[in-house]
Amino acid sequence: MNHNINATIDTLPTPALLVDGQRVHRNINRLADYGRSHGIGIRPHTKTHKSLAIARHQVAAGAVGLTVAKVGEAEPLLAAFGDGPADILIAYPTVDPARASRVADLANRCTLRVALDTRQAIAAVAGAASRAGSTVGVLVDLDVGPGRTGVPSVDALVDLAEAVTHAPGLRLDGIFFYPGHIWSEPAEQADPLQRVADTLAEACDRFDRAGLSREVVSGGSTPTAYQSHLVPQATDVRPGTSVFNDLNTLRGGFCSADDIAATILATVVSDAVAGQVVLDAGSKTLTSDRCVPAPESGYGFLPAYPEATITKLTEEHAQVDIRQCPKPPAVGERLTIIPNHICPCVNLQDVAWWQEPDGSLHPLTIDGRGRLS
Repeated sequence: MNHNINATIDTLPTPALLVDGQRVHRNINRLADYGRSHGIGIRPHTKTHKSLAIARHQVAAGAVGLTVAKVGEAEPLLAAFGDGPADILIAYPTVDPARASRVADLANRCTLRVALDTRQAIAAVAGAASRAGSTVGVLVDLDVGPGRTGVPSVDALVDLAEAVTHAPGLRLDGIFFYPGHIWSEPAEQADPLQRVADTLAEACDRFDRAGLSREVVSGGSTPTAYQSHLVPQATDVRPGTSVFNDLNTLRGGFCSADDIAATILATVVSDAVAGQVVLDAGSKTLTSDRCVPAPESGYGFLPAYPEATITKLTEEHAQVDIRQCPKPPAVGERLTIIPNHICPCVNLQDVAWWQEPDGSLHPLTIDGRGRLS
């Protein structure tokens, strides 16, 4: 692709991922201000933007560290910390030998922590760290509701933590949790977050009585980001999507339309079928993720045509039902799409386009694109 630095909205090849720089800065600063006002560290999850440039903005705003899903995402982000000490959390189980080896090597270059929930993972990372001569920090993962990863009880968590303390090359740093099951509106989150806090209070008490380190208690999500103070045990939180936002966060009531910082620009390529137009942004651009708060709402939202519905995606086609539109989109017209879920959309792009307030566009490399291991 020719990343023309003189590109404009009218000349960009579509589909294209547009990033509103002013809104990104505003989103980053708002979260940073919230963290400072409540004494909560911000450790943003970079799996959303996968961009060294944006990670630098987050660190400059006061992030206590960065979160990644895979070690492959972590490697290009070390430079985000400049001359300061790099601090990275891998919020994903490290089990296989190849990944464990890369984690151990990276721990020689920065403060590195991993979230683990099995003895097999402890053995894998400990063995790799011993061979590399490094020390890997460990947060033991407690399931507080999502049922995805994390041990199911405080007893199991304490047992796992004690195993970490006896493993060579590992350092127990604390507890990892993820309240990803909470999608109620912010005003209704007090009760479910109290249940999370009660579980963590028990865990922290047990750690203290056993003499186990809990310097870090890391949690958070974008839907619960601005209610994180309701979980007083959390030392830091890891929102990811909040840097850009998407239709999930908008329709869930977790942001306003003015907080949407990343959209897809697409072109109408056909109106051959009555009551329908086709856009050049299919599943290879928008992904097939549904909107969590409104799963029947289609595959994204068209602000210029709110009555339209993206009803079907194939690889390079988005079929849009326009029968309710007072005026149909024209072939050749460029449309903005708010994606349902921005994170996988970013991973499908080599380059996004950073838009300045004056409308100028600059290529933004997706440094972690495709780094899935």
